[in-house]
Amino acid sequence: MAAVLACGGRTLLSHHSAAAVWSIRLPHGGDIHVTVAGDTSRSRAGIRVHQTTQSLSLVAAVHDGLPLTTPARTLHDIATLLPQHQLDRAVEEAQVLRLVTLEELEQLPGRALKRALHTEPSLTRSEAERRLLDLVRAARLPRPETNVRVAGYEVDFLWRSHRLVVEVDGFAYHATRTAFERDRARDATLQAAGYRVIRLTWRQIAEEPHAVVARLASLLPPCAA
Repeated sequence: MAAVLACGGRTLLSHHSAAAVWSIRLPHGGDIHVTVAGDTSRSRAGIRVHQTTQSLSLVAAVHDGLPLTTPARTLHDIATLLPQHQLDRAVEEAQVLRLVTLEELEQLPGRALKRALHTEPSLTRSEAERRLLDLVRAARLPRPETNVRVAGYEVDFLWRSHRLVVEVDGFAYHATRTAFERDRARDATLQAAGYRVIRLTWRQIAEEPHAVVARLASLLPPCAA
């Protein structure tokens, strides 16, 4: 708020700073970012000023008493400042928190944002699980138990001797705030029972199989020949 007030009346918190307030990104360790209307202010120690000719009323919101850019405008602003994988995560987080709609995001310009909006592969839950089992088998990793109960929950994959649980998440089933909080409560219970929990998305299994195998291989020893 001090940065907003220091730059005058037509000022909004923006970019990395707004993303942190919306919980789209972790707090940014650098300057506070603000956007001002017109050529009315300059950057100074601790404050990075971005100027716009657009009416700020079109992209303004208030959150926790702070005037800042809307979630959609915030994503637009950080799109050119982040590597693609971090932007993908920010876009996904904004949707999970129900801060933006797919329709809003599709209207935003920029190739990086378009790449972040790839539709989820049309895998059923059973298909996603089958593909993951195929990856495990091809990589000669230990075969897991599937759809078994652990600490009161049914989990997708369990490597019991390694105390590892893998859950396969589809966005349609995990997109609400309630589901978001439920998943974390579930993970906390499993972790308290001594299990490591990792989550893989359907998109990762379909589009990034080598990365999935590498992640599992770092946690599991290969089977003997």
